[in-house]
Amino acid sequence: MSAPDLTTLPAEAAPPRSNGELVFEKPWHARAFGMATALTEAGFIEWNDFRDHLIEGIRTKGQCGVEEYFERWSEALEAVLIDKGALQEAEISERAEEFEHHERDEIF
Repeated sequence: MSAPDLTTLPAEAAPPRSNGELVFEKPWHARAFGMATALTEAGFIEWNDFRDHLIEGIRTKGQCGVEEYFERWSEALEAVLIDKGALQEAEISERAEEFEHHERDEIF
């Protein structure tokens, strides 16, 4: 498979950049970006499905800065994986709760 084509994103959904380089303010931003692109490149998820979820999330919830952009990015990835049946919403909530309370700190 090929890398996702970021140029297919409309301007309001394009990743944040500075001097042409992608901007990741926090480590989880880069990890979320990497997970979505790797799953797309591997053919596990369809770029168009992910893109559509991202655009819809930005349209409905808004996006003002880098943090909000990657929140929408992460939500789009979760939605695609739930649609595909690879994850369940309850699993995501449970794992997020574990990380929030430092019960699970490993990356993988």
